Amino acid sequence: MDIQRMHVGKTLSEAAICNGVVYLAGQIAEDATQNIEGQTREVLGHIDRLLAEAGSDKSRILMCQIYLAHMGDFAGMNAVWNEWVADGHAPPRATVEARLAKPEWLVEMVVTAAQK
Repeated sequence: MDIQRMHVGKTLSEAAICNGVVYLAGQIAEDATQNIEGQTREVLGHIDRLLAEAGSDKSRILMCQIYLAHMGDFAGMNAVWNEWVADGHAPPRATVEARLAKPEWLVEMVVTAAQK
């Protein structure tokens, strides 16, 4: 069983693929000056890009874990999520409040998806 890693760095890979399943690293916004809606849009864009590179897309998401720095941002994040998620393909999801690695990060998402 081969494991393919994408965008491999010293600390982590942005994605790993094994047995037709794509595992993404936690995705955060590079522009942390944005509000929750802006950071969420950017994170979802990273997810779209990585899934496409791995031969998948948002309709194939098996699970999403969402970490919010402040649960008060839940409605703003969820509004952007609901615009983005594929109709009829809302995946299982967990959303929790957590202290993220950098205080300016408002949201981090971890996705597992099936390849096409």
